[in-house]
Amino acid sequence: MKYICVKWNHSFPDEPIWLYSELDDDRWEVRKVEVYGDSRQGYASETEYYGSTGLGEVPVPPLTEIASDPEFEPAEITKEEFEEVWARRKTG
Repeated sequence: MKYICVKWNHSFPDEPIWLYSELDDDRWEVRKVEVYGDSRQGYASETEYYGSTGLGEVPVPPLTEIASDPEFEPAEITKEEFEEVWARRKTG
């Protein structure tokens, strides 16, 4: 598994600013948490979802490809960092 965090720099109040994803070996999302500017959160896994968040319909591209768009600041994070975000998804 790989774990990523992407900061999305924009001014759309109805879109998330932070996107956290757990990816399988083929880069398909397994779990995801989206955090909005007003602290709202949405999340999704193969068995549950909240809000408008859903798992991607295509594999996530490499971080270098994501970073080629100046609106996005991607980074790989640790499993522990992702698990902290996932654990807070219902209380955030």
